[in-house]
Amino acid sequence: MDLSLVASTFETLRITPPPKLTLLEAQSLTSAHYPPFPPDMPALLVGIDSYELALQVEKALLAVYPKGYEVNLVEGQMSKVERLGEFRPSTFNFQPITSLYIPSLSDGTSFESFAEIVAHLRAPEDGCPWDKEQTHQTLRTHLLEEAYETLTAMDENDPAGMREEFGDLLLQILLNSQIASEINEFSVTQVIKSIYDKIVRRHPHVFGDVNLDGVQGVLQNWEKLKEQERKDSGEQKKEKGLLDGVPFALPALTQAQEYQDRAARVGFDWPEIEDVLDKVREEIEEIKQAQNIDEVTGELGDLFFVLVNLARWRKVDAESALRGTNIKFKKRFAHVEQGAKKQGRNLSDMTLEEMDFFWNEAKEQGL
Repeated sequence: MDLSLVASTFETLRITPPPKLTLLEAQSLTSAHYPPFPPDMPALLVGIDSYELALQVEKALLAVYPKGYEVNLVEGQMSKVERLGEFRPSTFNFQPITSLYIPSLSDGTSFESFAEIVAHLRAPEDGCPWDKEQTHQTLRTHLLEEAYETLTAMDENDPAGMREEFGDLLLQILLNSQIASEINEFSVTQVIKSIYDKIVRRHPHVFGDVNLDGVQGVLQNWEKLKEQERKDSGEQKKEKGLLDGVPFALPALTQAQEYQDRAARVGFDWPEIEDVLDKVREEIEEIKQAQNIDEVTGELGDLFFVLVNLARWRKVDAESALRGTNIKFKKRFAHVEQGAKKQGRNLSDMTLEEMDFFWNEAKEQGL
């Protein structure tokens, strides 16, 4: 790479070369879906030799930088401010000497900068007393809480809430990775490398030359690949089954659906959805005939399980469906409480018919 081109680019821009700079051949972004450099560091992409390449570079940059973000096209003694998402043909010839300068985003917009502050929290000399005391086990409940708070934001379709909760969840992952690094268990780089390799390995139809038939073909091949991974790692000797990889701590509905999904991928499934509906009717009848609490408990469990199967057949996530209904119930019941309050009454003093009036009113209002 011609460093004199870099120097002349900054001369044309009339700015001092930054102390940190990512320098890349623009061709490296030809098939990129995401820019391969941290956004809180300025970048210079050289060799933009066509308008088509400029558009491809712009597309990759928009995965991180906001639409309308100002960048600079530079060619010889000419420079032009462009806005991402608004690239237009210009007077530029797009020769190999054409460069694109991308100013840095604000501090704290890269993974590396976030990893640094997490490591700082754990630093012996000037870290946070609370963070320095944490272990994998003490952080376990926080990880669980953050996961459920994230699900709540997703259930409420709250983009701002999701953005915040995803950040809280990422903090838990980085904290645990930092702790592991300090006691020589593993590093966050190894965490990323492991999942990177796994994704590439399990998607040969995307990153290789394997042809698969639709989603079902992908899922079936996924199970074959996981089985081979277990053999390669020696897990086969432990006699692990297809369902053993499903975490026992999952919510029961999610666990049931994952069990059924995995079994279905190898052909253990009802032939038609009508068979599932027949099973629902059968389980309801068995509940009616149950004689004691143990039988009722068992039959209700069977009914829940087959209802999850019905949800799977309808391509519905059972856990999300029930959580959605829970949210709906909470909103409608709150309306009933508010109705009672407006009348100056306690719920316990109201008849079921009176409470039903407010319940139906809530339904009419779309709650």
